[in-house]
Amino acid sequence: MTIKEKQQEIVDDFEFLDDWEQKYEYIIDLGKSLPGLPEEKKTDENLIRGCQSRVWLDAEYRDGKLFFNADSDGILPKGIVALLVEIYNGQPVADILASDFGFIEQIGLQEFLSPSRANGLMAMTRQIKFYAVAFQAKQ
Repeated sequence: MTIKEKQQEIVDDFEFLDDWEQKYEYIIDLGKSLPGLPEEKKTDENLIRGCQSRVWLDAEYRDGKLFFNADSDGILPKGIVALLVEIYNGQPVADILASDFGFIEQIGLQEFLSPSRANGLMAMTRQIKFYAVAFQAKQ
């Protein structure tokens, strides 16, 4: 699936949920499905700055694509980063660079989050783009 298709799938999933309590549970469940990171990957280098909780995002470049894995010490941030990993994992670097994060607005996620969590979400999206820029040079 393309990034746009995965984003639309998330938007569609959120439309089926009636209220933010259900959406919150959906996000938490996404986090529970995230395999997490081994302790040796929970480094300062992989730590996302600007998040209220500790969130780590690791990226590996293979065959022109980026593969992400993440973890967090908070259940909601873990779900949010899992949502992003779901969309961007295994995607070509060029597609990540060309993508936008408009789906976040479509699902209303920023309005649901506290200001500090919304800042953390933006920090996660910036980190994904940063990895894409960094690995673009390897192509």
